[in-house]
Amino acid sequence: MNLKLKVWRQLNNNDSGHFEDYDAPNVSPDMSFLEMLDVVNENLIQTNIEPIAFDSDCREGICGTCSMVINGVPHGGQKGTTACQLHMRKFNDGDTITIEPWRATAFPVHRDLIVDRSSFDRIQRAGGFISVRTGSVPDANATPIQKNLSDLAMDAAQCIGCGACVAACKNASAMLFVSAKVSHLSLVPQGKPEREKRAVSMVHQMDKEGFGNCTVTGSCEAVCPKEISLNFITKLNREYGLAILKNSIN
Repeated sequence: MNLKLKVWRQLNNNDSGHFEDYDAPNVSPDMSFLEMLDVVNENLIQTNIEPIAFDSDCREGICGTCSMVINGVPHGGQKGTTACQLHMRKFNDGDTITIEPWRATAFPVHRDLIVDRSSFDRIQRAGGFISVRTGSVPDANATPIQKNLSDLAMDAAQCIGCGACVAACKNASAMLFVSAKVSHLSLVPQGKPEREKRAVSMVHQMDKEGFGNCTVTGSCEAVCPKEISLNFITKLNREYGLAILKNSIN
């Protein structure tokens, strides 16, 4: 396959940035998208051109660092798939592929396709904890949990914090991410003592970071590589509302 790339190049957050065109010849359909970029970068280095900066780590679809918008869709638009698990067989010979970073004020660009997502870390630190005893492994049956609740908690816990939901949202909302983190802890007994404080703290930190409001368009759910349900946003709204109401009564 012979492809053409339109890649966003940006020196740092103060640079205005621009698109540059590159050729990607002789691409194997069996390559992953990031492997294709690796080959392109090798060719750029050989011609003394600065390689394209992009994030990656596990390349197995579980770390969430491969944050890039491909042809206008976060992670390339293949359902339940991260950019590192997107294969070139999904494209056609002669295609032009446009590659951009996440576009959100709360995700400032470090360089090219790399954005700073430390705002997600600060949201998690604001309330993503439980105060149970640690240091030993509890008996698996010591705390009975209904299967439907444990399954739902695991569904929420699948969130890898990649930020695709923010990149897809017209308001750059982080509600899907926050709702998944709040829900997976509040659904199990170990996380219930802090559930009210957690919901309030994480939502307030989300607002402080500059993420936009949720208007429930569903674009976040559509691009989430782990297919986190929009229903968790409903749960977050309920958790937050009840916590605010209880605090106002007290």
